[in-house]
Amino acid sequence: MSNGKLTQQVDAYIQWKHHLIKQLSVYLHWMRSSKVSNPQIEAKLGRAVKVLKQDEITLAFVGEFSRGKTELINALFFSQHGQRMLPSQAGRTTMCPTEMFHDATQNRCFIRLLPIETRVANTSIANFKRIPEHWVSIYFDSKDPQAMSQAFSEVARTKQVSVEKAHELGFDAVTLDHGESRRNEVTIPAWRHAMINYDHPLLRQGIRILDTPGLNALGSEPELTLSMLPNAQAIIYLLSADTGVTASDMRVWEHHILQLDEDTQGSLYAVLNKIDILWDDLQGEEFTQQSIENIRASSARQLHIENEDVIPLSAKQALIARVNKNQELLQKSNIHSLEDLLCERLIMQKEKLVETTVVKQMINLIQNSRNALGQQLEHIKQKHQLLQHHKSDNNHLIYQLQDEARKKYDIHQKRLIGMRANRRLLDRQQELLRSACHQQQYSTHIDALHRKMSGSWTTIGMNQSVQKFFRELYMDLNNLQIECKLAEKMVSSIYTRYSSENPGTYIEAPELDVTLFTRELRVIQRKSDRFRSELKTYLTEQHLVVNRFFATLVSEINSLFGRLHKQIGHWTGDVMLPLMQNILEQKQLLEGQIIRLKSLTAESRNHKQQVQHLSSQINIQEAQMRSLDAVLKEFRTPPPFLRTRKVVNLHGKSVA
Repeated sequence: MSNGKLTQQVDAYIQWKHHLIKQLSVYLHWMRSSKVSNPQIEAKLGRAVKVLKQDEITLAFVGEFSRGKTELINALFFSQHGQRMLPSQAGRTTMCPTEMFHDATQNRCFIRLLPIETRVANTSIANFKRIPEHWVSIYFDSKDPQAMSQAFSEVARTKQVSVEKAHELGFDAVTLDHGESRRNEVTIPAWRHAMINYDHPLLRQGIRILDTPGLNALGSEPELTLSMLPNAQAIIYLLSADTGVTASDMRVWEHHILQLDEDTQGSLYAVLNKIDILWDDLQGEEFTQQSIENIRASSARQLHIENEDVIPLSAKQALIARVNKNQELLQKSNIHSLEDLLCERLIMQKEKLVETTVVKQMINLIQNSRNALGQQLEHIKQKHQLLQHHKSDNNHLIYQLQDEARKKYDIHQKRLIGMRANRRLLDRQQELLRSACHQQQYSTHIDALHRKMSGSWTTIGMNQSVQKFFRELYMDLNNLQIECKLAEKMVSSIYTRYSSENPGTYIEAPELDVTLFTRELRVIQRKSDRFRSELKTYLTEQHLVVNRFFATLVSEINSLFGRLHKQIGHWTGDVMLPLMQNILEQKQLLEGQIIRLKSLTAESRNHKQQVQHLSSQINIQEAQMRSLDAVLKEFRTPPPFLRTRKVVNLHGKSVA
């Protein structure tokens, strides 16, 4: 494995997540040993662990053919093999979209290839992934570089077909190479999609690589534009330093890439590859650097992005340098600039996302437990001090302690009953929330859209049907937002009343914000509009492509509403959890205290033994408190990359 900065930072990020999972295990053990655990809390902890384990970082490499995408992937990830692993030479190499990942559930490395002929089916690639019999599988030994390279070369395989056949499969024949022997034939990829499961250290840690062909694939595979690329955390757009931004580069950029920077939270970079072509020993280093900077500035202006987001480098020289362990050449290749940028933008973004989705919520849970334990510990310390100063009538003080604990226990028991009554009051509102985002609700809209699109293949008819479809979805989301506000108002009153009844206790109600899904729907609509605009210009008659567009659109909408329904379900299940947790923990801790106090009076112990027994209980609870404090400290510690930037972390929030 290369020792680049990107590798090191990804390793640190993954180790940080593993450390958080370990701390969640410590907290769960504490709850069980303290007998304050419950199924709802354990389910929430389980979801947090699942998020940490399933988190992935997808890097997408995009650009026209012969820009060096595959060579850059080789330089970044495969230099340790001492040769090019992915096929990379002059001309077209990556002919089909290729995903690289590591699936720990598989005990063999493999390449799965989806035949290009599957394009005639109205089925998305995502659906084909669930039908393994449609794929051709090639297994390889990850310890044999030669065998791996040979297996990987299959991804670049092509075939000759007639122009009519290419058109039928959804290709724009004008952009394809003609056959050498028969001019009425064109070259197309043999495969529609490739999936490579490879046991590589970075892939094992959650990195996923998406290598894409040029304009032809982006124009004829809606999933690339509508789903795969938008879901990437970083999109690296390849240009060639000897040509700058060509007309073909610009077309791909404007129609498929630029909007991704606006529509997603991913990071978009341009790489000006092959700068070694500009190296000129006769003119000198200063002249060479000035030439590179001129092309960099010109490319940034044409692409309408900042100069710092255009990285000049030589993937070929970086690969050679790493294979030969030539540090001077590696520095000159400038690949470290891309790795630094990916670390700064990509890893930091992922760390902040984990802090928002996991760390903050866990800190609130652990802090609730600490507060409940702290109140009990403070009370028993006060009584311990009284017992130390009263040499006689010790049982009276212990009986007083029992009586106070029993009264508090009864109060919490009544509050628990009250919370269950509040739970029933919320059930009706929660049913309204669930029904407002039920799958049947939008399945009806999808069925109606399918019928209308099937009856009208004209651009105008298709546009009207899709626009009506989105209007109906926005109305559903608007109705859901109204129900959400009513539910949040009801919950807010319950939390406010609880805080007033428990001075010194402040617990935040879980938020229910569905505006994010409305924004996501707008993103999908914009992507849909752009793709249909592209269809109008050069694919109007391609019914197969229109069908794939519809299948991809439905898949994206299904995914959005599926996540929305899941979030509503989690919120409705968790909304009373912080209050229930506080009451149950107080109740369980008091129950344990009552049992221990009874043992002091049931046994004939002298004053010294009673004081020692209480001291022992205080020590146990203080040890529990230290355990919770240690877990809290770990969760409040800034993640590794933010830590290197000397960012201060307060209660799960990072500020410079």
